[in-house]
Amino acid sequence: MRSRTRRDFLPGGVKSFVWALLLASAIFVPLMIYNGGYFVFLGDFNVQQIPFYRHAHDMIRSGNFFWDWQTDLGANFIGSYSFYLIFSPFFWLTLPFPSDFVPHLMGPLLILKTACAALSAYLYIKRFVSDRNWAVFGSILYAFSGFMTFNIFFNHFHEPCIFFPLLLVSLEELVENNRRGFFAAMVAVNCLVNYWFFIGEVVFVILYVAVRISCGGWNCSFWKFCVIAFESVLGVLIAAVGLLPSVLALMGNPRTGWDTLLTGWNMWIYGWNQRLPAILQSFFFPPELPSRPNFFPDMGAKWSSLSAWLPLFSSIGAIAYCRVKKRTFVKRLIVISMVMSLIPILNSVFVLFSQSYYARWFYMPVLMLCIATAAALSERNAPEMRFALASSWRYVAFITLFFILAIGFSPSKVKEEIKIGLYGDQLGFWLLSAAALLCLLLTALLFFGVRSRAFYRVSSILLSLVIVVFTTGYLCSGKSSKATDDAFLANTVNGREEIAAALPDDGIFARSDLYHCGDNLGMFWDLPNIQAFHSIVPASIMEFYPEIGVKRDVSSKPSTDYPSLRPFLSVRWLFIPQNDKEQSPMPGYRYYDTRLGYHIYENEDFLPMGFIYRSGFNMDGESWSMLDQDDKVRAMLLSLGLTPEALERNRDLLEEDFSDSYNLPSLTDSSYRERLEELRSEACESFSIDADGFSAASRLDSPAMLFFSVPYDRGWSAWVNGSPARIEKANIGFMAVRVPAGESIIRFEYRTPGLYEGAVISAGALLLLLLYLLFCKLLGVKVRLPQTDTPLPDPEEAQTPSMADETGWMTPAEDAPPAPLRQAPPIVREQPRPPASPAPSPQTPEQKREQTILDYLETLEELPPIDEAQQEKRQ
Repeated sequence: MRSRTRRDFLPGGVKSFVWALLLASAIFVPLMIYNGGYFVFLGDFNVQQIPFYRHAHDMIRSGNFFWDWQTDLGANFIGSYSFYLIFSPFFWLTLPFPSDFVPHLMGPLLILKTACAALSAYLYIKRFVSDRNWAVFGSILYAFSGFMTFNIFFNHFHEPCIFFPLLLVSLEELVENNRRGFFAAMVAVNCLVNYWFFIGEVVFVILYVAVRISCGGWNCSFWKFCVIAFESVLGVLIAAVGLLPSVLALMGNPRTGWDTLLTGWNMWIYGWNQRLPAILQSFFFPPELPSRPNFFPDMGAKWSSLSAWLPLFSSIGAIAYCRVKKRTFVKRLIVISMVMSLIPILNSVFVLFSQSYYARWFYMPVLMLCIATAAALSERNAPEMRFALASSWRYVAFITLFFILAIGFSPSKVKEEIKIGLYGDQLGFWLLSAAALLCLLLTALLFFGVRSRAFYRVSSILLSLVIVVFTTGYLCSGKSSKATDDAFLANTVNGREEIAAALPDDGIFARSDLYHCGDNLGMFWDLPNIQAFHSIVPASIMEFYPEIGVKRDVSSKPSTDYPSLRPFLSVRWLFIPQNDKEQSPMPGYRYYDTRLGYHIYENEDFLPMGFIYRSGFNMDGESWSMLDQDDKVRAMLLSLGLTPEALERNRDLLEEDFSDSYNLPSLTDSSYRERLEELRSEACESFSIDADGFSAASRLDSPAMLFFSVPYDRGWSAWVNGSPARIEKANIGFMAVRVPAGESIIRFEYRTPGLYEGAVISAGALLLLLLYLLFCKLLGVKVRLPQTDTPLPDPEEAQTPSMADETGWMTPAEDAPPAPLRQAPPIVREQPRPPASPAPSPQTPEQKREQTILDYLETLEELPPIDEAQQEKRQ
């Protein structure tokens, strides 16, 4: 038996970090070995997270912080990637490594992120769970919760989960211990790491402050509330260097417009009848793969990150805590979060009232569930909590069985046939149901079959097994076959050099088209291309594609129904998989080569970047609106589309076309080819890109408008022969400038809008923060400690005897010398004493009877075990 006097020298934070690190390693390292040193999963992780990390790594290492030529038709690099990774400290850890090694780092980074999530959660949970071992336990629940596991698919969602607990820690330190500046720093960090998640965090922190004040016992005076507000604003200003460019990049994006807001009955009732039960189910069952929902396949929220499950204990501990604790902020926040998740308008508060359903704020109430579970388990020896845990187990078992029986055995009519079961995939449904039932069985053994002294050790072992087995199974269920993974790694992840060797190095800038290929294949191969799976691109792209009939939401995928779009966008190369039946989707292409399982075709109608116009038309006119979609592209090849004001400014260079509805453009196939030859003959003699923008050279017989199919953005500036030139927004979303006759040198440079202004604001806010801290120090604002001469207990050592008996880790040695007295620093101002708590009310007869029964049960547990030998002698 372990000695009770054994002392634990490992701080709780180290335990949380190491425990999570070992568990995550046990999950990811075997999968990395299986794939030859890579971690590959499915969907967005494979085609966004991996190429985004490598692409951003290459951009920054090459000194290109401004314009990105490989993202869609071109994009504001900071504005497009600040949501994903630019301000993540984990991304910056990849910079010392070579480009080819970055895909290998995805697995180790996930391991590190998981360990950091456990550490940050522990630093917050330990404030409200007296037993440090159970605080460590709660942090593991958080790091491997269903929300974290679900969002391995969205790798960049882990950063907010890591830094949010530190935001709450800094808030508690400000209010309770008067620590200044820490909260402002954490506000800035959370805002920079992911500005979109920060919106939800602001809402939750407002709720948190309101609930903490309403529960009483929180040292938040009006003056302290003003300090919270001041440091909040200061933190946002410090983050302006990343926040301002990000906000400006979103302006004009249709996914953030007014027409995306909730209205009418959709504000109060979910339009999908399966969504409400799906929300409730997410608290009691392990997460499903994002692309394969089984319990509620038609809930309309595949990618919403809907999961609030805690491994092993599910919601048992949280329900027990809420039943026993009558007036705590944790209970109130759990209840409020649950209610808000069930009402659309309240749920949408966390995503700026968007009509798209997301549960990506669930990591915040999940943190409260972890506190409740850890606190309930640490107090399970109390009669009331022991009874609550047992009854809560029954409630959760009933709810779990109800969902399984209702979904697993309800009949439905599908194509005139009766089908048993409402699930999406039968195997996936029953595996998840079995996992939930197994966790119920294990918790039953813990509550009703494990002695109190071994409870923590057995719980920790079972939790570790459940985490490793379930998460590994979850990841394996989403992976493809070994052959598919190997082909993806060889041809997609590591195919860049072979594709570069296949294409001519002639210095001509050209885009590529990838027909029936994987998402973001062009980014893997470092090719400028017109196929892109990326949510945040310039507003001009989001404006251009819908105008010509191409859908643009989270990706750009112009179909082959628009062949004239390819020369308009300077597309030279077409890639088609070898095994694709359609090898001639568009006319005008000739076979060039075959590499990595793809046929490469060259566009014979290719137009180099930078061609001229001597006629223009009004894009607000009636003629334009009457054209079919592909005819609009041909019209823009014939004549330059401008706004009425721009057309008037350049009337000396442009003849107006399509002035009325009877004057529509007409390009037959033969005239279309002739027009392409005409454009090619007076195109730029050279076009080159660099880290700051691009340069071009032209030789013209007469002045004209020079057009570039580069997305229009406010960050561009232009010079023609060294003189500043006005950039006209042309052909819906691109750029054109006036160029004189003769030889001309055209220079375009890009600077991220808002970056300089944001940097100035951030620098000023940092200076203000330093002055604020200096001012507080001069005034003597220090950490407040109780005014007493008695020794202050070390929070790492303060344990109840019952917990020490269980774990044998954290009980100080009985013969240890007494701790030295810690003198409290002087109090700056005297705080009024809280009013004395009222005397307890007399117990009712029923309460007395219940207490008598509980006392009797305790005496039964304290009886010594029966000696079987003596019992036989008596018989």
